[in-house]
Amino acid sequence: MLARLKRWRWALLIAALLAAGLAFAFWPQPSPVDTARVTSGKMTVGITDDGVTRAREYYVVSAPVTGYLSRIELEVGDSVARGALITQMTGRPSSPLDPRSQQELRAALAAARASESGAGASLAQARRDLARAEALAQRGFLPRAQLEAARTRVSTGQAALAQARAEIARIDARLAAPTGAVAGGPVAVRAPAAGSVLSVINESAGVIAEGTPLVTIGDARRIEAVVDLLSREAVRVKAGDRVEITQWGGDAPLIGHVARIEPFGRLKVSALGIEEQRVNVIVAFDAASAPEAARLGHGYQIDATIVLWSRADALRVPIGALFRGPDGGWRVFVVDHGRARARPVKLGHVNDEFGEVLAGLAVNQQVVVNPGNALADGARIKPR
Repeated sequence: MLARLKRWRWALLIAALLAAGLAFAFWPQPSPVDTARVTSGKMTVGITDDGVTRAREYYVVSAPVTGYLSRIELEVGDSVARGALITQMTGRPSSPLDPRSQQELRAALAAARASESGAGASLAQARRDLARAEALAQRGFLPRAQLEAARTRVSTGQAALAQARAEIARIDARLAAPTGAVAGGPVAVRAPAAGSVLSVINESAGVIAEGTPLVTIGDARRIEAVVDLLSREAVRVKAGDRVEITQWGGDAPLIGHVARIEPFGRLKVSALGIEEQRVNVIVAFDAASAPEAARLGHGYQIDATIVLWSRADALRVPIGALFRGPDGGWRVFVVDHGRARARPVKLGHVNDEFGEVLAGLAVNQQVVVNPGNALADGARIKPR
C-alpha cells in the first residue's frame, strides 16, 4: 500500500492542488458594500420652497386726475418724507364742442322739452282722473282696484316729468360749457407715507389718465418674506412655526417665524405647464436676524424652510439604508460579523437625509447604504 502511494504521490498531489484551485475559484466572495452608522443627533422635518422679500407696508402712488404729468425727478432709492412733493400735474382742459355736436345737443334739447310738455299734460289728466275716482270711491260706486290704478298713473306721470326735466338740465349744462379749451389748475402729487422710492413706474412727462401708477414708496428696512406654498402643504403650517431663510446671500441662515397664512389660494401655472393652487405664507424675521435681514430689499429672492417638527437627540438612520420588505414595512441590512442581516425597523419622521428610528436599531450600529437587489439576508459582505 505504501509503495502504491509513493508511486502515485505526484498524481495525488496534482489532483489535490487542482481541487483546491477549483474550490478557491468557486468559493463565494463577500460583496463590497457601502456602510453607515446609526447616530443620535438633531433632526428636523420641514417644507422648503422659494420666496421673495417685500416691504411690510408699501404704497403705489397713482395719478389723482387725468391731465399733463410733469417729469418725476426722484430716483429709485431716494428717501421721501410724508407729504413730500413727488410731482405736479395739470388738470385736463375742457374740450370744446364742435358745430355738429352743438346741433345734436340742441335737437336733443328740443326733444326733451317736447317730452316735458307731454309728460306735464299726461300728469294733469291723471290728476283729474284721480280726483273723480276718489269722489266715486267715497260714494261706493268705484272698485278699489280702479282707484289704485288711477293713483299709479299719477305716480308714473310724476316720474316721467322729473326724468324729462333732468334730461333738459343735462343738455343745458353741456351747451353752457365754454367753446374754447381752458386749462385746469395745478394738482400736487405727494407721498402718502415716509420711506424710500422703491420703483418709478411712470417717469416721463406727458398726458396720462386718472389712476395711472406713478411711483412705489415703502420702507425697505422693514421687510418680510412671502413664500408661496402648494395648498396641500400650506395646511400643515401654522402661525408661529420656525422658519430658516437660506440662499439669501449670507453664510448663516436667517431665522424667522410664520406671521400669518393667507386664507385664499391662487391659481399658478408651473414651468412645466401644471396648474397649481398656491397660498402665500408671510414670514416675519426675528429680532436677532433683523440686522442681517436689513441688507435685503424689496423683491429679493430667498429659500425658506418652514420647520414642522424638530428634535435634538433623535435616533436616526440614513434614508439610503431603508428599503421595503415583503410585507411592505421598512427594513435595513445590519452588518453582523461580515454578513448582512435584514432587520425590520419602525420609523417616525422622515426628511431628505434621515429617518427617525423608533424601534429596531441602536446607536452606532452599522447598516448597509444603498443595498443592491442581489443582496440577500445572510449574504457575506465587505465594507468598502
